[in-house]
Amino acid sequence: MKKILIAGLALLYAFAAQISAIQAAEPPEPARQPNGLALTPPMGWNSWNKFGCNINEKVIRHMADAMAESGMKDAGYQYVVIDDCWQTGRDASGNIIVDAERFPAGMKALGDYIHAKGLKFGIYSDAGRLTCGKRPGGYGHEYQDARKYAEWGVDYLKYDWCSTYTQDAKSSYTVMSDALRATGRPIVFSLCEWGLSKPWLWAANVGNLWRTTEDIYDHWQGVHDYEHGVLDILDLQVGLENFSGPGHWNDPDMLEVGNGKMTFEEYKSHFSLWALLAAPLIAGNDLSDMSAETKSILINREVIAIDQDSLGVQGRRVQKDGDLEVWARPLAGGGRAVILLNRSEKPGRISVGWEALGYPSSLKLKVRDLWSHKDQPAASGSFAADVVPHGVVMIRLASE
Repeated sequence: MKKILIAGLALLYAFAAQISAIQAAEPPEPARQPNGLALTPPMGWNSWNKFGCNINEKVIRHMADAMAESGMKDAGYQYVVIDDCWQTGRDASGNIIVDAERFPAGMKALGDYIHAKGLKFGIYSDAGRLTCGKRPGGYGHEYQDARKYAEWGVDYLKYDWCSTYTQDAKSSYTVMSDALRATGRPIVFSLCEWGLSKPWLWAANVGNLWRTTEDIYDHWQGVHDYEHGVLDILDLQVGLENFSGPGHWNDPDMLEVGNGKMTFEEYKSHFSLWALLAAPLIAGNDLSDMSAETKSILINREVIAIDQDSLGVQGRRVQKDGDLEVWARPLAGGGRAVILLNRSEKPGRISVGWEALGYPSSLKLKVRDLWSHKDQPAASGSFAADVVPHGVVMIRLASE
């Protein structure tokens, strides 16, 4: 019996060695290639933050009209994205069914309307069996759904992570990524996995952007259930800088600018910080009912230019003194974008030296204030400004 056992073990080891040898001889898996899209952070609008599930064809067309007519399109906003609750089920063949009461003309007609405005069409689904709004998800129907999206003229897919249970995030998102590529249509892929599996480590050539946190809500600071205020999300971006770049962006979630629960200064700070982070700028307000203040923030072209800078380097915190912080990023051509951030409840004076920005201290630089839209006196060695509570001073530095 002992001899039989020894012989069996020897055969098992030999078999394992043979399998290992075969695997070793196999060529390595080819590196996944980028899809060539979103070389600067996507800009657009999404229905969720303002409308939630209360969407329909009329609302989406109205938002497309407003984006085209308000100056947002001219400032660089492109994508009109329908979030959750547009779908009701699947037919006998497994095709996704559009809610006919809310979207009587269908998604192809809606996509055509958006394209006729010179804009791009985005839609939402989920990697699980159900979406977060309990509508049918994409699990098991990835290629079928991707073909349908391409037929409708979809240019952008936001893919959520509800009802995924034991699914592996990388595998699930890679399947949909492959399905989108197989359509032959260029579709920007937004991974909304909330940062649970650290997608910045694996998603660079799977999607074009990936959420780094749970959801944002319209609040300066504080965590409420799974929702995070602006500063809470900002702090979670520290350390992620090296994973972002052209075609693959860290996504700290959509903008809350104009939704009414923060102050003008807080919204300015929110928008400025997202631009410095090279974050996607996806508005979430009612574009047809914007105040002059809201419009002045969302269409600040000088701040947008920082977000869309071709170098594509995400900004980072370079200095912290209690509630007074300095954030900065390098720009194409050798300049710097700098934010002096006052998180506190009282005014504060913030100073930053050139060495913290990677410049020699002797250098004299031009200073442009991106909110006053005025050139400041040239500065040598450092820059300082008084910053209001919850506010920012945002400047662009360049060689004289």
